[in-house]
Amino acid sequence: MNTENRFSAEQFLTSRRSVRQYQKGLVLSDAELNEILELASRAPSSWNLQHWRYLVVREQANKEKLLKIAFGQQQVADAAAVIIVLGDLEANKVTSKVYEKAAPEIRDLMVKQVDGAYANNPGLARDEAIRNASLAAMQLMLAAKAKGYDTVPMGGYNKDALISEFQIPDRYVPVVMIPIGKAEKEGRATDRLPLEYQVIHERF
Repeated sequence: MNTENRFSAEQFLTSRRSVRQYQKGLVLSDAELNEILELASRAPSSWNLQHWRYLVVREQANKEKLLKIAFGQQQVADAAAVIIVLGDLEANKVTSKVYEKAAPEIRDLMVKQVDGAYANNPGLARDEAIRNASLAAMQLMLAAKAKGYDTVPMGGYNKDALISEFQIPDRYVPVVMIPIGKAEKEGRATDRLPLEYQVIHERF
């Protein structure tokens, strides 16, 4: 194992902070945004269905609308962009697309398997949408950090107002809102519970 790379990865992971004060007027270019989203989309997902969708908000007028929806949390108006990560409740509908390059028998098998799972478990669609979109959200924040940008995950917003204002179809469920930009004030370090509070070995 390359020890230098291992320690740089550890330092990278521990250096991420949730930033709530951003430099105003910063522009996030299409190229930079796409690089971050491409990296985020390398996150794992069940059946490789890639249950996430990204609603990107960069226009100031729309960020001001988000400000009201987010109960006045100023970071959504000041950040260069706000990414609203959505979970796809009908991800099974893209199975054929995901496996279009596979052999026909493999593609047919996967479509049957996925559709069967979704049909036989009413709660599966929502669970998978939120679970897999959350994986992409975390990867998005790490990708932004790797590109020199700061983020903060937000769950404090009016979901119904968000859906109404931005005309989000019923197919998608809002999972998390992530402002991206450059810190005006660095996020503070936070403590973590000792591992003995977090880890259960083998069984309870």
